[in-house]
Amino acid sequence: MKFVDEATIDVAAGHGGAGCASFRREKFIPFGGPDGGDGGRGGSIRAVADRNLNTLIDYRYARRHTARNGESGRGSDQYGAAGDDILLRMPVGTIITDLDTGQVIAELIDPEQPVMLCKGGDGGFGNLHYKSSTNRAPRQKTPGWPGEQKKLKLELRVLADVGLLGMPNAGKSTLIAAISNARPKIADYPFTTLHPNLGVVRVAPEQSFVVADVPGLIEGASEGAGLGHRFLRHLQRTRLLLHVVDLAPFDDAVDPVKDARAIVAELKKYDPALHAKPRWLVLNKIDMIPAEERDARVKDFVRRLRWKGPVFQISALAREGLQPLVRSAYEHVAQFQRQAAEPDPRFASDAEAGDG
Repeated sequence: MKFVDEATIDVAAGHGGAGCASFRREKFIPFGGPDGGDGGRGGSIRAVADRNLNTLIDYRYARRHTARNGESGRGSDQYGAAGDDILLRMPVGTIITDLDTGQVIAELIDPEQPVMLCKGGDGGFGNLHYKSSTNRAPRQKTPGWPGEQKKLKLELRVLADVGLLGMPNAGKSTLIAAISNARPKIADYPFTTLHPNLGVVRVAPEQSFVVADVPGLIEGASEGAGLGHRFLRHLQRTRLLLHVVDLAPFDDAVDPVKDARAIVAELKKYDPALHAKPRWLVLNKIDMIPAEERDARVKDFVRRLRWKGPVFQISALAREGLQPLVRSAYEHVAQFQRQAAEPDPRFASDAEAGDG
């Protein structure tokens, strides 16, 4: 299935039904009084996050969503029926923006929590609504109120704990296939990955995290070169970035240090906040380097790159050095989760003061 992470849709809520001006007329009942009912409410449109969806492909082809109008009121005290609501199911992580105002309407993070997109119009009042002791034969009625209409932009940012980035053919797809349940396309040519891949990494029976692999970046990606710039947004929610570097390129003219610096520069140009995220260096394909030369090659790379952060030496193909990397990544993610679960000490102190 084609991966779609952007779509534009038009949504229109239903109009409210008109009120009715009617009078009760039955044999032997003179002056029956008003009996015109109110109009029904128009249908509303809501969105909800669904864990079973991972793409916006449905909204690429179904771009118009219109709710039903409310029915008009009738005589004999009959109120009009309300229009049916529409519930749009979208992947978790979808950001919904009003194209006309640029305002973010909703960010679908919690599954099964509906968010109002367009509110249906209220129904009009029938003359039964205006009956009083001083106005016994009202002839007033009102039309229904119009429903809201909006043009919306849908943007999907996948929810992953760890993101993989690097040059094409750095081995990211092989790595995610080796450590998770993802099965991306793997081949010996550049740009094999054409869309993000998500995988769940099982560290222990009750310990896991989600890893995302995006298409490879090249120099000039922030200006639109290559494919990776289109999917960098999917790394903005991650808590950790793993910078995968091919330490043994086939072409001797390729300098891994230069490629690594180019990736870092593109991150900074695209989004300074993404560049500031915790980032670890993962040196891949060490199985292609003779064992006696590995340490010297790694030290030379780190020295030339002037890298100060964590460094992991792996071979995704041979599955060497993966366990320390996976365990460390899980501990990093779990630390963020524990910090998020801890109560704010400011509110805790207020609660203690109230108890006292």
